[in-house]
Amino acid sequence: MEKPNAPSCERNRAPILDAVRAPFADRRHVLEIGSGTGQHAVYFAAAMPWLQWQCSEREEHLPGIRQWLDEAALPNTPAPLALDVNGPWPAERYDAVFSANTLHIMGWNEVEQLFAQLQAVTTADAKLAIYGPFNVGGRYTSESNAAFDEWLQARGAHMRIRDAEAVDALAQAAGFALTDDVAMPANNRLRFWQRQR
Repeated sequence: MEKPNAPSCERNRAPILDAVRAPFADRRHVLEIGSGTGQHAVYFAAAMPWLQWQCSEREEHLPGIRQWLDEAALPNTPAPLALDVNGPWPAERYDAVFSANTLHIMGWNEVEQLFAQLQAVTTADAKLAIYGPFNVGGRYTSESNAAFDEWLQARGAHMRIRDAEAVDALAQAAGFALTDDVAMPANNRLRFWQRQR
């Protein structure tokens, strides 16, 4: 099969790396939920060699991720894990969780399930970082996000840009408090939470 390639990953990887490098400086094991093609994983793992970067994705996407990981041959990218948020989760615990452009693709029940499982897979001091578009106060933050949301809902009724406040409530219920909300290019955000002891 041809190696998958997501142009958006090429565009957003450098700004994301700039934003996560400091918060992840004291981390050791990151679980990436919804690794997509695997492009982010190889870029971030190469730039942050102190991190073990664990990819996870639904079963059908694993062959493409393996192609990226095998080609990069980095020592800190173990084999990708099969992970459907509604199925079994890894037994290992991670001190950081990262996810990019996933919450608006999942159904809301799957977003709820993701947050509900976080305590079981994270250490007591874990950090959580989620990148993507968010609405604020129930409103779009830009015309381009409004158009993107319309496109999403045309693809699937379960897809939509999530309200930041609703996501924060799920994080809080899982024991995570918002620590930073970084404005990113193309009207995206990178939001950070810290697990509360």
